[in-house]
Amino acid sequence: MRGAAFDAYLPAVLLDSPLSLVGYWWGTTVGWVWGSLWSTGRVERREGLWVFTGMPEWSFGRGGVCVGGCYLTGQARVTDAVLRHEAVHARQWRRYGFLMPVLYLFAGRNPLTNRFEIMAGLEDGGYVPRGS
Repeated sequence: MRGAAFDAYLPAVLLDSPLSLVGYWWGTTVGWVWGSLWSTGRVERREGLWVFTGMPEWSFGRGGVCVGGCYLTGQARVTDAVLRHEAVHARQWRRYGFLMPVLYLFAGRNPLTNRFEIMAGLEDGGYVPRGS
């Protein structure tokens, strides 16, 4: 609720617009470059995302990170549930574009109160057990 109320203050030209699409593609480019530099595993297209695996733990946050249309992660198995969660983040990148990293930062590091993590699904993201 609080996130939707905050969005009302953002100029419409910044949300789901050609400008936000440029931000999404910028994020995807950054993800591709970063993933290409550090991925030692398979790179594949799954659920609409470019998935880079085998990345060193220091090169991404938590269990993985979505940057534009790229999901960057380490050695953990990439499940369908995680990909559903990350696909929501990719759609968030598409909606907010360049604003996404800033808005995510202001939403906080705690996934249980971060609106972007809640919208992506805490269970699918592995933040809470299934059925909680």
